[in-house]
Amino acid sequence: MSILVIVHEFGHFIVAKKMGVRVEKFSIGFGPEIAGITKGDTRYSVSIIPLGGYVKLAGETGSEGTKGESWEYLSRTVWERMKIIFAGPLLNYILAFLIFSFVFMVGSPTLTSRIGKVMPGYPAESAGLKMGDKVLNINGKDVVYWEDVTKIVHISKNIEMKLLVERDGEQVAFLVTPKSQDMKTILGSKKNISVIGIAPSEEVVYVKYGFLKSIYMGAERLWTLTYITCKALWASITGAIPVKESMTGPIGIFYITGQAAKLGIVYLLQLMGVLSASLAIFNLLPVPVLDGGHILFLIIEKFRRKPVSIKIQENVTQVGMGLLIVLMLFVFYNDFNRFGIFEKLTHFWHK
Repeated sequence: MSILVIVHEFGHFIVAKKMGVRVEKFSIGFGPEIAGITKGDTRYSVSIIPLGGYVKLAGETGSEGTKGESWEYLSRTVWERMKIIFAGPLLNYILAFLIFSFVFMVGSPTLTSRIGKVMPGYPAESAGLKMGDKVLNINGKDVVYWEDVTKIVHISKNIEMKLLVERDGEQVAFLVTPKSQDMKTILGSKKNISVIGIAPSEEVVYVKYGFLKSIYMGAERLWTLTYITCKALWASITGAIPVKESMTGPIGIFYITGQAAKLGIVYLLQLMGVLSASLAIFNLLPVPVLDGGHILFLIIEKFRRKPVSIKIQENVTQVGMGLLIVLMLFVFYNDFNRFGIFEKLTHFWHK
């Protein structure tokens, strides 16, 4: 998370510097300073609350009494200020793309077609499939990864399929007729698919791709993630997905990161890419306090040909901050429940 914050704030920092806007402070974290160093006009510091960071620009608010100097933020044009604000999320987005591309180059962990579980009462059990069987071919199409299996099965329209599997070193054929089942997608909608009642094993292989192919697949992964994230945000707003199911905070990230770290550096890098892209998208939401809120004020200023009054900006920002604090408290509470922290604390207290 610290790396993601540094990259984000460095985006604001470097573009401001390139434009000649003075950067007074570059802080990782909020609150009282733990350690820091001053170099040139900028104070670089690490603060006590490690939940983000910020860059303080000279002449950033009218209340500071700007002098109209070229090195002051408010003295620059709307487009110049917008570039400074947009650079933070953009750098997070670029970092996510680079991470995904790198993972595809060094080897992306992919589930094999080996069956890890056969669900009781489903067609696979009736046909005789067993845990440990490795699916080699479905209806004449070779399969290698679990994704290949699900793609064919889910669109089979309940037509009898011929599965060729490897069992104890031998190839065995089975006839399986899928059944229809409604499932809830990650976006909260219902989808009817065909299933046979099998789940993957934990067996993975690391699939490597060439440089150009990795770049293409990194971009594709980022686009897919962006689409799903935006759809999920909209589904949360409209109520299609309960907020408690669609969001997690620092506690949840801590637990998820711990699990990814146990699996290996590649899984940790993939999670880092997802978090970096999510941070970019979340920061661009038109909410005061976030980068998207600042960009919204700048767009209004461009159309009005004069800035929104400092008083209005301060009031709206305070409301936005209040809403974010409420949301943060809710997410913290939800994470405590989800990961059983309340129960652990109660047990520790009684013990």
